[in-house]
Amino acid sequence: MISSPSDSGRVADAPSRNWVYRVLPRAAWPYAQLARWDRPIGWQLLLLPCLWSTALAANVSAAIGTFDLARFVTQLFLFFVGAVAMRGAGCTYNDLVDHEIDQAVARTRSRPLPSGRVTRRQAKIFMALQALVGLVVLLQFNLFTIVLGIASLAIVAIYPFAKRFTDWPQFFLGMAFSWGALMGWAAEFSEVSAASLALYIAAIAWTIGYDTIYAHQDKEDDALIGVRSTARLFGEKTAGWLIGLYGLTVALVALSFWLAGIGIVAWLGLGVAAVMLAWQIATLDIDDPEQCLALFKFNGIVGLCLFLALTIAIPFA
Repeated sequence: MISSPSDSGRVADAPSRNWVYRVLPRAAWPYAQLARWDRPIGWQLLLLPCLWSTALAANVSAAIGTFDLARFVTQLFLFFVGAVAMRGAGCTYNDLVDHEIDQAVARTRSRPLPSGRVTRRQAKIFMALQALVGLVVLLQFNLFTIVLGIASLAIVAIYPFAKRFTDWPQFFLGMAFSWGALMGWAAEFSEVSAASLALYIAAIAWTIGYDTIYAHQDKEDDALIGVRSTARLFGEKTAGWLIGLYGLTVALVALSFWLAGIGIVAWLGLGVAAVMLAWQIATLDIDDPEQCLALFKFNGIVGLCLFLALTIAIPFA
């Protein structure tokens, strides 16, 4: 007899060879799954706009002579810890809100809450602990950045409910996941600029695009239980929508670069990222769940390419 994911202590949509299952004791697995430590692409996509914004700001501070390498590295580390902690807290919150929905969807019913491996009380305590780590990280920044970070919680609180009242829950996810595009600049300059706002809107469009691809995995189950998404809204016209969304992403990142006066290396990186986005659209098969998941994850490489280009472009001398 083949055991189910819940019998094995694993979840259906996460790799069984992940470090979580090789390093952590079995009793910790449900908590790692609540935080999505076994699916690092989530915190990576949350972190990337933070990295873009930090590197964008570093280019500007280097140009005006105020760049500090130690501060730059420290900010990157703080955003990394904060992204992992807050992604985990957000996912735990999302699972608490979507407990009943997850029980009705084949891909998610093996998660810790619907499978009964974690109680709601345990999940709430774990969520609070992760949020506390995020708060400690946030308090390391200037006052403007702290207030800006706290403001993002309103969007985070709304997002899990968005699929119940709008066909655009990916827009709310985009606003939450892209907030780092404002945070990195704020951490350096204690303000939000036109360049960082352009980067933020670009990241929202990017998020809507890649999460639409992701949502195509669940569109049949979503239709049965009445969950709304851009995947269901766009349907067979998804490729056309992605051309618009990814095109807007590239255009607004370019505007951000122009406003900040970024060097040629970053522009070359944007060109490579644009080709990667175009490749996703050209190869997408919305009826192939495995390919949708693979293309969704590929956006981590797209975002990393952009960050590396921005970092290389910093005039360190």
